[in-house]
Amino acid sequence: MDIEKEINDRVGEVRTDTLDLSFGEIVNLHVNNELIIQPEYQRLFRWSDQQKSHLIESVLLELPIPQIFVIENEDGVFELIDGLQRVSTILQFVEPQSIEKEPLKLQGCTLISGLNNYYFHDMPLSLRLRLKRTSIRTVVIKKQSKGFLRYEMFKRLNTGGANLEPQEVRNCSARMLGEEGVKFYTFITNLSKRSYFSECTKSLPDAEKEKKGLEELVLRFFATKNYRDKFKGSVRDWLDDYMEAILLDKIDFDYDKEELDFENVFKISYLKLTENAFLRYRSGNPVGSLPPAYFEAISMGVFNTLDVIESKSKKDLRNKITEIVQSADFRAVTGPGANSREKLQKRIDIVEKGILSI
Repeated sequence: MDIEKEINDRVGEVRTDTLDLSFGEIVNLHVNNELIIQPEYQRLFRWSDQQKSHLIESVLLELPIPQIFVIENEDGVFELIDGLQRVSTILQFVEPQSIEKEPLKLQGCTLISGLNNYYFHDMPLSLRLRLKRTSIRTVVIKKQSKGFLRYEMFKRLNTGGANLEPQEVRNCSARMLGEEGVKFYTFITNLSKRSYFSECTKSLPDAEKEKKGLEELVLRFFATKNYRDKFKGSVRDWLDDYMEAILLDKIDFDYDKEELDFENVFKISYLKLTENAFLRYRSGNPVGSLPPAYFEAISMGVFNTLDVIESKSKKDLRNKITEIVQSADFRAVTGPGANSREKLQKRIDIVEKGILSI
């Protein structure tokens, strides 16, 4: 296809509009549920109070503020997809109850230090009105836009930024594809809360759990099971590609079968290997937090031996896994430089053969 024609055809697939919305209008739209911030995004509000205060200071000084992006849903309601920190800061300062936050007290203002310790309602009326009447450029992605390009736009806006972690971007961008995307990330989220899986992964650091680390492990399990021939060294790209292939119907994903496989693997893992199922061992004792490479290898080793593992005694199985993960062969394919397809397959094979040898 002629490259110019291909580009021209794609240009019409995303319809946008540009508005200058005042912060007062944004607050009113949110209060009236005409501008929504999904809970998945709201939990990502991570600015410090000083960063928030600097934004308020910048608005009052009429300094340039980057534009925000919203998607127009089928009913005409706007959904915020980029600009969370800015919009949430204004909401917390002007109408904190609308996002269930404590009122913001300005602190750390450096250009106008006299603003420090002010709440919104303590400020002179002229400054309150100036804040509410200041506008911000708002790009509206119209509801007629194709789902795939809405998805791509969100991903490109948020990939590489400091505020969103990889799994957070995946969860949020899945929404851009509509019902199918919501179905998939809800499925992943629900599995991450299953009791056996939760017990087996409780050693994952809290900081990683806050970044959707448990959901990423669920996705990683399915990618290792179904998509490991596509692994090329970057875990992030591999998981992105796998999820996208499912969402865009490039590969099949049988929800019922995958759920059953998941439940079987982690039930056996917990009952036979306990909460230490995926940990490192030193001198026969579990140490540290959950390493993803161990998680991949052991969960797949269990999956590949589901037909026989029930017959193995708990003691023998635990001893064998403890022996495997301390072996030189296993350490050689899980340490530095282990992110290759060959080493991924090798560590799975080591666990599987070890289980079968009991």
